[in-house]
Order: sequence, then C-alpha cells, then structure tokens
Amino acid sequence: MRSHQLKSFASVAALCTILPASGCASAQTPPARHDVSRVRMATMRDTIVDSLEANKNAGSAPAKAPAATVVTYVFKSREDSLSWARNRTLARKSTGYRLIVSLQDKRLWAVIGEDTVMNTTVAVAKGTTLEYAGRKYKFDTPRGIRKVLKKESDPVWLPPDWLYVETAEEHGLKIDKLIVGRPRKLADGRSLAVKDSVVGVIENGEFAAMPTDEHIVFDNTLFIPPMGTKNRRVEGELGRYRLDLGEGYLLHGTPYKESIGMAATHGCVRMRDEDIEWLYDHVPVGTRVFIY
Repeated sequence: MRSHQLKSFASVAALCTILPASGCASAQTPPARHDVSRVRMATMRDTIVDSLEANKNAGSAPAKAPAATVVTYVFKSREDSLSWARNRTLARKSTGYRLIVSLQDKRLWAVIGEDTVMNTTVAVAKGTTLEYAGRKYKFDTPRGIRKVLKKESDPVWLPPDWLYVETAEEHGLKIDKLIVGRPRKLADGRSLAVKDSVVGVIENGEFAAMPTDEHIVFDNTLFIPPMGTKNRRVEGELGRYRLDLGEGYLLHGTPYKESIGMAATHGCVRMRDEDIEWLYDHVPVGTRVFIY
C-alpha cells in the first residue's frame, strides 16, 4: 500500500501535550461577556421572591411561582454520583474570582464574588477508553479543583500516541513507530527516514519529505512520527488560545464549532473561540477552576 491520505490532523480533538506558555494577559475586574449580562447568581427561591415582589409593587395579583426544571443526570456508579455531589458542593461554596465547569451540563461560568460574568456552553470529554501497547487511555475530564497554571496564544498541539492508535483503528490499519536514525524498509524497496526534523521517503538515494499535515501510511500500516519532528506538530487544532490546567488538561478553542455542547473531547474543555479569548484576556494565572 503506497502513501495514502487519511483525514488531516484537523479532524481529531486534543487531550494535548503542553508547550511552554507565552506571556499572559490578566485583569482584576473583567467586563461581562458581550452576550451575557452581568447578573447576580440567584437560587430558584430568589427568583420566586423577586417575581412576587414585583407584582405586588405593580398592584397586580401575585403571580404563580415558576415551575422548577427537572434535570436528570446519569452516573456510572454510586461512587461517581457522590463525587459529582461533593465537587458540586465545593463549587457552590467557592468564593472570589473563579471558573466553574459542570461536566453534566456542559457549561462554564466565570464568577467574581456572587456575580456571574460569563455563562457559556462547552464541550467536555467523551468518556471512552483506548488500549495500546499495554497502556489504557481513559478520555475523561477529572472532577476537582485546579488552577490556571499558564496561558498561551496560537498554541501548537503535539499529538499523543493515542491519536495515531485511534486513527488506525478507525481505518483498519496496523501501527508502527518511527525512530530517528533507524530507517524503516518498505515493501516496495524504499525506506522511511527522518531528515532535518521531517519524515520522508528515501528512493534511489534521494530523500523526499512527506507532507507534515497528513498521516504517514504505507503497507497497510500507520507510522507514528517521532516527537520533535515537524510531522508531530499540528497548528490550529486548539484554536487561538489555551489555558493550561495541568497534567495535560486544557481550556482551549476549537475549529469544530458543532462539537460545543457535546461530550466530544479526549479530556480537555473545548470552547468557542470568542469565549476562550475572553478567558485569556480576563482570567489571571492562578485562578481556581472548580470542575464537577
């Protein structure tokens, strides 16, 4: 099988290897997002009282209390539900400037004191698993408290091995890893090798570089390029900005707008470009992030 174009890297979302961040922007009191009014966080009881008081002042008959919305959440186990309840309580009791992410609701809030300055839909992890070479990859977004460790504009993604394993499984291909300094012989007599940080084909002593935005497939095998090569760098996959939460977990943008509001990522929280840009501009490094 000769080199075959699979879908480009831009078709797969990231759990993301982290690069050093560039300079960070921060602000003490950010304005509300343009499409979200600055409102005080209110309980259902607060809403009912405000409604009744407004009608009373207007001289009309008291209005009926709005019916509570019933939301059903699905959990994997009792332990899973207890973890959700515990971390939701921590988020609700939190103070100061913080971000709150609800995995069940697929929403993110930026809150200052009791004021919500952003309320937006996000994409979260899809919750699947993948096994390769004795290692199991679990694509979850862990609950708990994290911090914004650093911020970066125009981030570059260095895809983990699981990207290639997942792609190979999808297309019924075998997997092999390329190693710098060890050319790989192909069935047609040519060789795969790395030269000047690019994977290419050697034929009759001549080296021809391969496209860096395509998967490398020969002999029904998808070859994993070495870290450090240009074939292992993907631009645009993480949008224009990312906030690093540690251990490979990020808040980042995405070119896949249709995935927002879905369980679609490999662990990161994926946001619309305008929303992650707002966070980049107004959320200081060190801000706590509550995930439940």
